[in-house]
Amino acid sequence: MTILIDQPELGVEAGVNKLDNADNELVLDGGFVVPQTNSFGHTFRDYHVESERQQGVENFYRTNHINQTSDFVKRMRTEYGKLNKMEMGIWECCELLNDVIDESDPDLDEPQIEHLLQTAEAIRKDYPNEDWMHLTGLIHDLGKVLLHPGFGELPQWAVVGDTFPVGCAFDKSIVHHKYFEENPDYHNSDYNTKYGVYSEGCGLNNVMMSWGHDDYMYLVAKGNNTTLPPAALFIIRYHSFYAMHKSGAYRHLMNEEDTENLKWLQIFNKYDLYSKSKVRIDVEKVKPYYLSLIEKYFPAKLRW
Repeated sequence: MTILIDQPELGVEAGVNKLDNADNELVLDGGFVVPQTNSFGHTFRDYHVESERQQGVENFYRTNHINQTSDFVKRMRTEYGKLNKMEMGIWECCELLNDVIDESDPDLDEPQIEHLLQTAEAIRKDYPNEDWMHLTGLIHDLGKVLLHPGFGELPQWAVVGDTFPVGCAFDKSIVHHKYFEENPDYHNSDYNTKYGVYSEGCGLNNVMMSWGHDDYMYLVAKGNNTTLPPAALFIIRYHSFYAMHKSGAYRHLMNEEDTENLKWLQIFNKYDLYSKSKVRIDVEKVKPYYLSLIEKYFPAKLRW
């Protein structure tokens, strides 16, 4: 089944309509009100503010940047691309994430299923007719099951955090860039130039990204023949690629299709980032709706 979606028309900030000065809250397209601070009372994605999680987050990125090499990514994609770890449905996987906390995230300390539903429901409110995007909000972080013992219990640095290309120079916009100096690829002449092993406009589909939950969930969705549109797969695969969709880096590797899909990713990112709050979702109330979307776009059981 082929799904046709209209491309959004974007301004400077995708999906943002106004700033309500009275309440000092950002309002997205359909009325979703964005808090100005995260769960800890700080601005979003502030990696330098002194907070109870700041040092842990920085330590995480040091380990991540040292170990995410081209060789490591190749090994992980080969191993997990087999999709032979487990068989289960999408909702089962959501429930499996109940005990997962993302140590790389300075904005959130709630179980992941809370964030999944916060994101999905915020998108649903503003884009009621784009059901594929609601489901994308629900499943975009399901790759974090890599932290679970049934999937090898990978360390956090190999599952979460901002993603970036390997096989070419690490852009300076990547958070805590200084720690890349301890990565073997940083000193490898094959990998440390602007293009590295890639070429102008080669397309992100031909670029290896650092290994983590984004790429894994993309492999799972594609390997199980999802009928979600290409924009959804793009969102799943690159939603943590902040150097590209926030800072504008690596555009020289993108092709025309990437540019079109980026418009949807930039909309999605507002909800992914700013819906992280202490607002609770009534899981049982919304569950039937999401089960119907899962049935529409995925088989009952998936290979993981």
